[in-house]
Amino acid sequence: MDGKIRQILSGVRDIAFRSGVKNLHFKDISQQLEIDLDQLKSYFTDEAHLIERLLEIERESFKSIFDEYNFEHTNAIEILLIVSEVMSTRFLDLSPSVTFELKQLYPEIYQTHLEQRIDFIYNKMKINIEKGIRQGVYRKDVSIELLARLYISRLIDLNNFDFFPPERFSFKLLYEVMFDNFIRGIANDEGLKYYKKRRKYYKLFTPGN
Repeated sequence: MDGKIRQILSGVRDIAFRSGVKNLHFKDISQQLEIDLDQLKSYFTDEAHLIERLLEIERESFKSIFDEYNFEHTNAIEILLIVSEVMSTRFLDLSPSVTFELKQLYPEIYQTHLEQRIDFIYNKMKINIEKGIRQGVYRKDVSIELLARLYISRLIDLNNFDFFPPERFSFKLLYEVMFDNFIRGIANDEGLKYYKKRRKYYKLFTPGN
């Protein structure tokens, strides 16, 4: 992706966090980012196209986590702790308010994005569970495919605003509880001991919980 486009999308991302997706109009973006309106329109055909490119950047950023860290010899539980902490703090579309607006304003674009992200996470979870079993930190009597699907199902449920109204439950809190329950459900005694020892070093968890 062109460097200028990435720069613009980085600014658009900041606007979305501050003002919401509903305010991502070319005129407003042009004014806030101090970029010529015609130049902006030369990069994106319309606001929907801009959202598509923005979510593409989000997916690329998520995948880059696995390039930033060398997970080859890392404990499977540690990998999930690292990825989960980054995931819970870095990504635009995991903000409940942003997710709600994306689903409302650009349902087809968001659904396509969600399916691609889920497919990537699902495959990474299968690899992680297999690794954890080999390392002796996950139970051996688990179904790898079932657990990977269960993790995805729980992740999707966090964005069900009927069950978890964003004004009452932050994504960070929901993810913390979901993640903790998931690990406790698949870890054996050795894995649980390791998890309890390591979790205190991650900002993912609320102190005292």
